Amino acid sequence: MTAPWYLGRLAPFDLETTAPNPEEARIVEAYVGYVGGGLEPIDREPLLVDPGIEVPAEATAIHGYTTEHLREHGDPADAGVYIIATAVADAIRAQVPLVGQNIRYDLTVLERELARYEYPSLAELAGRPISLVIDTLVLSKYLDRWRRRVSAEQGAHVLKTTAQVFGVSWVDQEAHGARYDALVAARVAWHMGRIAHMPLAQRPRVLSGRDDRRHLFDDLAVDLPTLFANQKRWAAEQAASYQEWLRSPKAGEKRDVNAVISGEWPIQAAPALTP
Repeated sequence: MTAPWYLGRLAPFDLETTAPNPEEARIVEAYVGYVGGGLEPIDREPLLVDPGIEVPAEATAIHGYTTEHLREHGDPADAGVYIIATAVADAIRAQVPLVGQNIRYDLTVLERELARYEYPSLAELAGRPISLVIDTLVLSKYLDRWRRRVSAEQGAHVLKTTAQVFGVSWVDQEAHGARYDALVAARVAWHMGRIAHMPLAQRPRVLSGRDDRRHLFDDLAVDLPTLFANQKRWAAEQAASYQEWLRSPKAGEKRDVNAVISGEWPIQAAPALTP
């Protein structure tokens, strides 16, 4: 009998970048490691990258890296991107699931960086499609759709909130580094998987609201290919729901009747080129 996926080998992955839009973002730091599966962890040092552009002050405020620091200590962008992509492709080739919080963003940024420097895509580097991914943001939104924001500054499904819900230690001073965020996401995924494989009556009530929705964990107690397919569907549903909200009067000042939210996962397709 195959062991539950949360007891298998996992590959935590995270990027720190220059912008929230993956079409504009450049990588400044990356982490790819291996944990679990009854094997010794492979805990590499995060890779710093000189993005070749000025790092906006808003980005520096999040991850702490300045343009000057990265120019002095980072690998050149073209070389750094290839090193990162090779490490990610190794995990894909070995069929070790990549794990991260909003990993669609990280994979999309990496794919755009590969195209920017005219390298092969991740799937081409790996020699196989990307088919084993665990995205704790998608899982969190599926399990606890109506969870409320913690505060004006702390969203309902940000990594810090999800870690706190699932009993994973969080230290603000260490957060927003690629290694820290990747490993926290892997621990969150482990706890989600652990709960999913418990008998229903034994599952802790970690989900918000009055209704007992612990049965939703059943949809995580599946094999990895099925979990991948589930997340693909949930990501599309979540995007459609958010798009509908943005177009409605409920969105208030955020309302945009023409809003389009992509539901593609785990990588967003590149925008079509305009003639």
